[in-house]
Amino acid sequence: MVLLSFAALLVAWQLGATLWPTRSFPPPLLVWQTFLGEMASGDLPYHLAITLWRVAASFLLAMIIGAAIGIFLGMHRRADQFFNPWLILFLNIPALVIIVLAYIWFGLNEAAAIGAVALNKIPNVAVTMREGARALDPRYAEMASVYRFGGFDRFRHILMPQLQPYIAAASRSGISLIWKIVLVVELMGRSNGVGFQINLFFQLFDVAAILAYTLAFVAVMLSIELMVVQPLERTSTRWRRRAA
Repeated sequence: MVLLSFAALLVAWQLGATLWPTRSFPPPLLVWQTFLGEMASGDLPYHLAITLWRVAASFLLAMIIGAAIGIFLGMHRRADQFFNPWLILFLNIPALVIIVLAYIWFGLNEAAAIGAVALNKIPNVAVTMREGARALDPRYAEMASVYRFGGFDRFRHILMPQLQPYIAAASRSGISLIWKIVLVVELMGRSNGVGFQINLFFQLFDVAAILAYTLAFVAVMLSIELMVVQPLERTSTRWRRRAA
């Protein structure tokens, strides 16, 4: 069914390009030929790898910092009441504003780019993980005290199993948001990456190249979703199904 759906999409794309023959709407074959040309030249793999590295770095930074903040707030009510307005503020600041300010304050460099992307995602992760920390079952903590679990055992056997569904949810939403912001960051202030290339081809009015880079990057991110994020999500909830 999935293959049939994609086939129908290609047919509709080809039909639209045939009925509206213009450079602004290239047919699938031209986009495919452009993709092969960019792959053969090595430009697409290079820029795609740069962008994926920025996505990975921003994602890890946002998950680590956001999870730490969220768990702390979820387990300390007074701190949550104090910092909740901060979270609301950062959740509502547009990503473009954070990117522009990061480049102005820290310069057009890699640290500013990755930091701006991570900062856009940290509040979302913190909110998700805060809800997970609030939902922790106190009976497991009592059991850990009875059996005298150490700090590492508490983290491994008590905290992580209960937080895994929330980590998976934050990861899924994080990836889908971060890679889009990375493209904006690259478009505005980097000299490589998929976003930079899309901006370059926009100036050249090369729609076929824009679509080739976009579809290649989307295909990679979909592969990560299907092969990494969804299996992680299923694994994270397996213990709950067994318990039921």
